[in-house]
Amino acid sequence: MNIRRLRPTTALVGAAALGLTTLTACSSNVGDGRTDGKLDVVASFYPLQFLAQRIGGTAIHVSSLTKPGVEPHDLEISPRQTADLSKAGLVVYLKGLQPSVDRAIGQAEPKHVADAASYTTLEDHGTEVEGGHDHGGAGAGEGGHGGEGEEGHEGHAHSGDAAADPHIWLDPVRYAQVAKGVGKALEKADPDHATTYKKNTTALVKELTTLDQDFRSGLKDRSSDTFITTHAAFGYLAERYGLRQEAISGLDPESEPSPARIKGLHSVAKKDKVNTVFFETLVSDRTAKTLAGDLHLRTDVLDPIEGIGDKSKGDDYIQVMRSNLKALQKALGTK
Repeated sequence: MNIRRLRPTTALVGAAALGLTTLTACSSNVGDGRTDGKLDVVASFYPLQFLAQRIGGTAIHVSSLTKPGVEPHDLEISPRQTADLSKAGLVVYLKGLQPSVDRAIGQAEPKHVADAASYTTLEDHGTEVEGGHDHGGAGAGEGGHGGEGEEGHEGHAHSGDAAADPHIWLDPVRYAQVAKGVGKALEKADPDHATTYKKNTTALVKELTTLDQDFRSGLKDRSSDTFITTHAAFGYLAERYGLRQEAISGLDPESEPSPARIKGLHSVAKKDKVNTVFFETLVSDRTAKTLAGDLHLRTDVLDPIEGIGDKSKGDDYIQVMRSNLKALQKALGTK
């Protein structure tokens, strides 16, 4: 199974603009990874920024390399940012999602680094069209796990595998595993506040466990398992809850679907009685709306939560995930 590798595209934000929103705390860094006695934590993009903020609380300063509203795959790192990374008290990133960040971390060699991909299992959610179906997210009975999400089985790819799907944060169970890893990384980088980090990690994991339970109960008694979305970001979510993701594009949100893929989606929509085509907030909705128009289907937002912007249906990860649950319930015909 071939998989499209995530690739950096033309930078959307110049170094000067990025400098306004990233690593500002590090400008006063004296070399110990702290500002005003607080650990300076740099997150590569929003889902990891959210974890750091919730776990670190008032004990840390958090900045993000990815500006709000910018598609994280598009990020390019400036030489100044690369130099500043070496001064951070902790850098939290997801290896394989943003190639420019991977390169910058390799060059900067910060003292403390937390790779989110190392705290859970990554899988190959391929996107080849076979018989009109996209294997962008296996559901129950089709090579998936019926929502159980077992780990360590054959076919899993692990940290550093270029073919792995990086969208682990859209599975609350895997995201909780990452939260625990980030908590441990904060304890190591800043032992003086270890008690705070342990307490906050426990509270966040409990909240994510509740979110998982709400998805499980909220998606029961549905009339369909299939949903169509812009790009293949929801493979882990689909696997966790026994759904089938049919993506217009592959893992790269900027890729264009082939005519064969569009034809296949027409067949899928009719066969599986799909009533909604989902688009997202940070990339163009043109293809999704064109497909929906051709099939006389409705459109709605299913947010991959790669960033929080003005169009996001919620102010943080938890709120947007709950909006996603409501959208899926409506599209899949839950009772």
